[in-house]
Amino acid sequence: MTHPAGGGDGLYVLLKTEDGPDGTTYETFSSSHGVASAWGPIQHGGPLSGLLTRAMEQCAPREGTRLSRVTVEILGPVPIDEVRVSARVVRPGRRVELVNAVLEARDPAGAWRPAATAAAWRLANQPTHDVSRHADPVVALPDDVGVVDTGLHLPDVWPRAGFISSVHWHITDHGTDPGTPTTAWLKLLRPLVEGEEPTPTVRLMTVVDVANGVGARLDPMTHTFLNTDVSVHLHAPPSGEWTGIRAETSVGPDGIGLSAGSLHGADGPVGRIAQTLLVERHG
Repeated sequence: MTHPAGGGDGLYVLLKTEDGPDGTTYETFSSSHGVASAWGPIQHGGPLSGLLTRAMEQCAPREGTRLSRVTVEILGPVPIDEVRVSARVVRPGRRVELVNAVLEARDPAGAWRPAATAAAWRLANQPTHDVSRHADPVVALPDDVGVVDTGLHLPDVWPRAGFISSVHWHITDHGTDPGTPTTAWLKLLRPLVEGEEPTPTVRLMTVVDVANGVGARLDPMTHTFLNTDVSVHLHAPPSGEWTGIRAETSVGPDGIGLSAGSLHGADGPVGRIAQTLLVERHG
């Protein structure tokens, strides 16, 4: 089931919540056209990552902990239709625990099938302000970043539709030569789930999948470079509406690439992202 991509609507609408026979909670969502990928009539990896992260954050949450690493595996194309999400703690612990999540889509016969999975380490917090440091340089949030115009700073090669139009893009450094990443600041223009305010980590995970496009070094008119995964390490808690991505792509000699970059908030660097790419020529 889909719903229109009207202004102010969520990317997804929560349709129902139900418990399975093993006690697992399943949430079923309808999908808007605002989740569409630039690669075709399928869902972009960003909203899927956001839903999976949301499920893991809400799974047996505990005070004084947060997700420190989230890895999303995209198992195949996800249609713009109903999806079902569940999560469970697979390695409980007082200081360290592992949470898994599964996003399912319907197969041609109407049965649920896994379409994307995620795993996250949830760690206990303690004060370390006295030894806090960043390995990545600070990237300043521009003064004019709040001017909402999705087409103003977006490269002409990318379509103004689907998930790309659900995000405010502000590219501050285009970067070209090896060693000079592209820098962009992004903000969701619509809530991930209708009627909900996303947490800072869910907000970040919903937009960071675009790092592949931000740091692209191949012409999408001649090549596709689909990512099969998203892996994010967060050494500091995200905050605020804006996520800065400083990314660049490496391409090997045998059709495999790597998109990698640093992630930033208004207060400084918060983590790093890496994505495996399948590089193919058109035709």
